[in-house]
Amino acid sequence: MSETISLAHGGGGRLARRLIEDVILKELRAGDSDGAASPELILLSDGAVLQSFTGIPVMTTDGFVVTPQVFPGGDIGTLCVTGTVNDLVASGARPRVLSVGLILEDGLPIDDLRRFLKSIRATCEKAHVRVACGDTKVVEHGAADKIFITTAGLGELAVEPAPGPWRLEGRTGVAVILSGTIGDHGVALLGCREGLHFETAVESDCAPLADLILPVLEKFGSAVLCMRDPTRGGLSAVLGEIAEQAGIGIDIVQANVPVKPAVRGVCDLLGLDVFALANEGKMVLFVEESVASAVVSLLQKHPLGRDAAIIGRTVERSGRPVHLVTSLGVRRPLEVPLGETLPRIC
Repeated sequence: MSETISLAHGGGGRLARRLIEDVILKELRAGDSDGAASPELILLSDGAVLQSFTGIPVMTTDGFVVTPQVFPGGDIGTLCVTGTVNDLVASGARPRVLSVGLILEDGLPIDDLRRFLKSIRATCEKAHVRVACGDTKVVEHGAADKIFITTAGLGELAVEPAPGPWRLEGRTGVAVILSGTIGDHGVALLGCREGLHFETAVESDCAPLADLILPVLEKFGSAVLCMRDPTRGGLSAVLGEIAEQAGIGIDIVQANVPVKPAVRGVCDLLGLDVFALANEGKMVLFVEESVASAVVSLLQKHPLGRDAAIIGRTVERSGRPVHLVTSLGVRRPLEVPLGETLPRIC
C-alpha cells in the first residue's frame, strides 16, 4: 500500500479493493469487538439489508468539510459521527446505523485517513451505532481539501409524539434549557486555524449526545416539546429558526447562559458574538415548565450536561422573535446571524 491516496485508489480495481479492505475495513473493525463495522458493511455489497426496527424510523443526512481536519478536541472523523448522531437525537430518535461516504483528495496521506477512521470507530462505539454501508471516491489534487465526508443516519423514534417546533405553536411559558456551555467548538476551530494561543486552552465540545438526552426522553416523554443542536449559526440561529417556525417569542436571560471564561475572554478580545458561534456537543431543549428543574437535574448528572441550565422561556411574539434580557434588565433583540462567523467549521 502506498503512503498517499492516488487517483488509482478510486478506479475500482485492485488498489481500490486494497484500500477498502486493508485500510477502511481494518480500521473500522479494529479492537476487541467488530468496532464500528456492521456485518452488512463487511459483506461489501452494493447496499445494506437491515433488520426492521420495532419503532418508527427516523433518518437524517449531513456533509462535513471542516478545516483544519484535526482540531483541539477532535477531528473530521469524530465530527461526522457526532453531527449525524446528534441530529437523530434532536429528532427524538435512538440512533442505530450510519452510512459514510469518503471523498478523498489525491495526495492525502494514508496515515491521516487511518486516524480519521479510528475516530469514526471510537465515536461510533461511544454512540452505540454501526456503519452499515459506505462509499469511497478519489478526486484530483486541488479538487477538494484532503477529505470530505458525507453521512446518513437511521434511528428509531424514542418518544411519541416526536419533538418539533410545531409542538410549540401558541405555547407560552415553556422552559428553554441548554445542556452546557456555548461557543467552545467555534473558538477551538478559530484558534487552531489562525494559530492563536490562548492563556487557557479551549477544546471543541464535539461529542455524541445520545447517552445524555435519551434518558431525558425516556423519563419525561411528551413533556419534551422540541430539541435542536446549535451547530452552524450557534444559539442565535437555532432560537430564531424555532421561534419563526412555531410563531412564538423567546426571551433568553443572558446571565443564565453558560459560557466558559476562556471562551468569553476570546470573544471579548476579538469582538465575537458567542451566541453565534458553533457548538458540536450541546442541545437546546424546550420542555414543559412543570418538569424543567427535574430535566436540568437529570442532565447535570451526566458529565456532558454538568453545566445544563434553564436559560429562558417562550413568550408572546412582540416585534423580533427572540430577545436577550441583559443583567441590567434591558430586553434587546437576539438576531439570527446573516452568515457563518467562521466558515467550514463542520
